[in-house]
This record gives sequence, structure tokens and C-alpha cells, in this order.
Amino acid sequence: MKKWYKIFFIIIILVLAGYSYFIEPNKLEINRYVVNSPNLKGIKIVFAGDFHIKPYGQKRLNMIVEKINAEKPDLVVSTGDFVCSHTRRSTMPIEDIAKTLGKIKAKYGFYTSLGNHDGWYGVNEITLNLEKNDIKVLSNSNFELNIDGQKFYIVGIEDYDTGKPDISKALNGIETDEKGEYNNPVIMLSHSPDLFTKMPTGITIMFAGHTHGGQVRIPLLGPIFTASRYHDKYAKGWKQEYNNKSINIDTSKPIQLSTYTKTLFVTRGIGVSILPFRFNCVPEINVIEFE
Repeated sequence: MKKWYKIFFIIIILVLAGYSYFIEPNKLEINRYVVNSPNLKGIKIVFAGDFHIKPYGQKRLNMIVEKINAEKPDLVVSTGDFVCSHTRRSTMPIEDIAKTLGKIKAKYGFYTSLGNHDGWYGVNEITLNLEKNDIKVLSNSNFELNIDGQKFYIVGIEDYDTGKPDISKALNGIETDEKGEYNNPVIMLSHSPDLFTKMPTGITIMFAGHTHGGQVRIPLLGPIFTASRYHDKYAKGWKQEYNNKSINIDTSKPIQLSTYTKTLFVTRGIGVSILPFRFNCVPEINVIEFE
């Protein structure tokens, strides 16, 4: 009898391993959220990160571009990691990645910060190729946008591990009132969610990635690894805090923003790194509509 238990257990392990290697990493969910922010009303943002495009990933990359374009976004934002792994043999060349992503059509542009894999590949080379294809790279800097008379800013922070993140420098030049509060909405892009703890109150929202949502999440136990100093706390989804205390968010309803709370959204990302597996953590593209 014990022999049959062992065989059954081995079969289950093989099935789960096969699913985690061949099936789930190749899925792609489109997740939609409504955010209540009168100053950004009517704007649709598509957020995609952690592409990690492998040498043979052209077909998947084409599909990603098609899905983003189908949303007809006003803006596309990313938090980096366009390339895959630590060596150039393990990734599609950035020239090809940037050329394909340059086919994304967003009314007011595509903006990104860079990730640790981008840093290892070469920040200057990544930046040059992305910007040659009309993708604006923000490294401790900001960009002013005006949509139908509403002015706001996109801010990009350098990567926590391979760059020199400087939030003050990134916010330089953005107008504040006599109380030091921002006169216009500010959307911040940071590859790592760990910078959320240093984000000033008053930023409209921070988008982050890096953790892949944990990539492999064991039911009841959580992720085996997140690449975050805070483990699972900021590994995926919407997070909101007031005076460093977490606020529960019901994503089935419009998400409420406030100048008194700090809001973070962490994507599960699109690709994989370190382990070629995903389990209970499907790749995603996120569509955020402001009302």
C-alpha cells in the first residue's frame, strides 16, 4: 500500500511541476481596476512590468503588445526588467525588445523606470534603445504631462539594488503649495516596492514590480521567495497605509485615494527569473481606469 502512496505522490509532484513550467508561465491575465481620483478622471493607464524576455520570446512579446494596444490606453507605464537573467545569452537582445515594444500605441506615451536586470545588462544601452523607440526612461527624474487641461507628473526612481535611488532628486521641480503638498497628481514608478516605505505622503500612487508576486506561492504558506526586504508584505497587489498602518482595500469597488494615505500597486509581472516556474501566481497586465 505504501508503494502506491509513493507512486501517487510522485505523479502529483510531476503534474504540478509540469504545470508550473509549461503552462502557468505562459498564461497572461488582464486585470482591471477602477481608482477614484477626480484629478485624473477619465485617464486609462496600462501597467506592465518584469517582462524578462527570453531569446525565443518574440511570439509572446508580440502577443503582449497586441493585448496592450487592444486596451487603447492613454498611458503605458512600466517598472523595468525588460531583459532576462544575468547573461546576454539568456535574453532577447534589448534592440529587439525595444523595437517590438515601440509598437505599443498610447495616446500620451510609454514611461518606465529600470530594474535590476536592466542594470546588470547595462543602463545606458537599455535607455538608448528604449528611447530610440519612443519609450521614455525616467531615472531619478520626472516628466510633466497635460491631458485635457489636467497637469500631472510621472516620476521614475532608479533601481534599489543596481542604481542610486534618490526620491528627492526625482521630485525636484514639481510644484507644491505653502504646506508642501503637491499641486498636481504625482505617479511614481519604482522597480522595487521596498521604496514604498520611503515614499512621501501626498504622492498619488506608486507602481512597482520586482517580486513577481512571489512567482511560486504555496497555498496557506505563501511565496517561497519575493526578492523584497519585507518578504510578502509588498509582494503583490494593492497596498494602502495611513501612519504606517495598513488599510484594507476592496478591489471589487473603486479604490479610494487620499492625500493622507500612501498607495502602492505591485504587479505580479509577466516573465520569470531565477526559477523557470510560476505556481499560483499567474503573469498579468494591469489596466487602471481613473474616475
